[in-house]
Amino acid sequence: MPDAKPTTRNPWAWVSTLYLAEGLPYVVVMTVAVIMYKGLGISNTDITLYTGWLYLPWVIKPFWSPIVDILKTRRVWIWVLQLIIGVGLAGIALTLPGPRAFQYSLAFFYLLAFSSATHDIAIDGFYLLATTEKEQSFFVGIRSTFYRIAMISGQGLLVILAGFIQDHTGLAKVELSVAAKPGVEIVQTFAPRNLATAIEGELRIVTEPTSVEISPTPRTKDEIKAIVSLVKSNNIANGFSTAEKTPAQKKQEEKPESWLTIFLRKHFGPDTKATNNVVGNIGLAALHLSKPPGKEIVVTLGSKVGFGLGAGDDKSFSVVEGSRFVVNDTNWNQPALAVIQLDPKLKQSAAAVMEIRSGNIPLSWSITFAMLAGIFLLFSLYHKIFLPYPVADKPGNAQTLVSFWREFFLTFRAFFVKDKIGYLLLFLLFYRFAESQLTRMVTPFLLDAREKGGLGLTTSQVGLAYGTIGVAALTCGGLLGGMLAAKKGLKFWLWWMVLAIHLPDVVFVYLSNAMPDNFWIINLSVAVEQFGYGFGFTAYMLYMIYIARGKHQTAHYAICTGFMALGMMLPGMLSGWLVDVIGYQHFFIWVLLATIPGFLVVKFIPLDAEFGKKSTG
Repeated sequence: MPDAKPTTRNPWAWVSTLYLAEGLPYVVVMTVAVIMYKGLGISNTDITLYTGWLYLPWVIKPFWSPIVDILKTRRVWIWVLQLIIGVGLAGIALTLPGPRAFQYSLAFFYLLAFSSATHDIAIDGFYLLATTEKEQSFFVGIRSTFYRIAMISGQGLLVILAGFIQDHTGLAKVELSVAAKPGVEIVQTFAPRNLATAIEGELRIVTEPTSVEISPTPRTKDEIKAIVSLVKSNNIANGFSTAEKTPAQKKQEEKPESWLTIFLRKHFGPDTKATNNVVGNIGLAALHLSKPPGKEIVVTLGSKVGFGLGAGDDKSFSVVEGSRFVVNDTNWNQPALAVIQLDPKLKQSAAAVMEIRSGNIPLSWSITFAMLAGIFLLFSLYHKIFLPYPVADKPGNAQTLVSFWREFFLTFRAFFVKDKIGYLLLFLLFYRFAESQLTRMVTPFLLDAREKGGLGLTTSQVGLAYGTIGVAALTCGGLLGGMLAAKKGLKFWLWWMVLAIHLPDVVFVYLSNAMPDNFWIINLSVAVEQFGYGFGFTAYMLYMIYIARGKHQTAHYAICTGFMALGMMLPGMLSGWLVDVIGYQHFFIWVLLATIPGFLVVKFIPLDAEFGKKSTG
């Protein structure tokens, strides 16, 4: 009986789905994880440190790529790894609602990262084996497009979906009016009272008072600090927030702060500009639920960010304590206290509206990851059936493993003896030195409450701003960069691309200082930075191809991508710590300074003037 397995199949039947499946786990690991953990209340330092290690599989994947060539076919690797990726996503979905969600879900993210990096090796190898040279030229744009669609789906649609579920697993939004009003009573202390009995009707958030009036009379730091300390103690005692470690506990459990941390905090910390003992006055608001919720609900209080011109609120008001509460059946009738502070420069009447939102954040992400796991199970089934069986896609001979590894290390040696290899490595590591730090902190900055220096956007708004509009701008910048480089070559456009990837970072200096509350201004700023990044990143991608030219092009390109991932991983891991020490405003100024190595390394790299030009023959 003849073999019915197709050795070829129209690439339209599998290229698009294959590169959707390649892009989705990468963006989930690199971007969605950061957004999710931020919503779960994990600190910036922990987010960037622990998710930064998720880059490691892409750094070291060249070392185990021969295993994919030797054991089984790439076709088998693809659908099996998609099955494993689905299991990893399901594991994240199952662990998020339970105890120690951060630790357990992070373990599944590491499984996802290693599976995804190996998946990339198998897919890229299969693509070369299952298509002709003519098909490869035609479908390179198709695979890139669907990879970008995966990025938009991950950073945009998945995040929007999680935000939508969060909004619809929560209670109706409540608006809290706040006003600066001369002559009103100054808060000296507070006397929290519990709600004695449940209130009839639907479960809802109740605020006392329904509007907060604050005298613009400035107060001393010590007065305000004492009241805020009492409020924090109340919120911790009632289980609305977690107790912070005391300096004595930190000294016992952690190493003492380094001289660098002390120096940065002293000279560049967010509070170093204060020159007197006078701060803005405060007002108090108490929140509770009308009856037991029957589940855990996260309640957040922040500025109401508008979608139209003039839709935002007065920036003279900020929440200095009580921006996030965890409410359940044991504390629903106890007062969750929020402290709203005025700008000390405010002398006249002013008003604003703050929004109280709620939702089950772990459940919303759990459902999102469960749906994504189901999609990957379908990917695995589809590709097991519809991928062709290329004649060249054969497993290697495991008996030749020793000789293969010998040749493999000779291939590595050939890379490291390239002309001007030192400058080439510096380029790979430092061209994106600034961007590696900025990328890790953009979503925390957009999500963080305004009293913490962030813009206070919702999860859905971040999905639209950074994950959809931002990725669309990134794609447009990349397409334009590729078209222009094909006309006049990379060398002609190189410095324009260097400027494009670095200079737009200044928009985050603007955002962190101006703190605009108009959503479309925020969108425009993100789009400008992402467009520049897409245009400038073209130079990086093309130069990796330039470095990899020669006998071992595939292996050397894989080595380049490893150094690319290393250059993103190490600086990005420290960015959260840096923000916690010096604040967002100084961090984004540091990012601008960190672009200097990116300019310097370009000056010394070799580059053929004809490289990148489209052949006219």
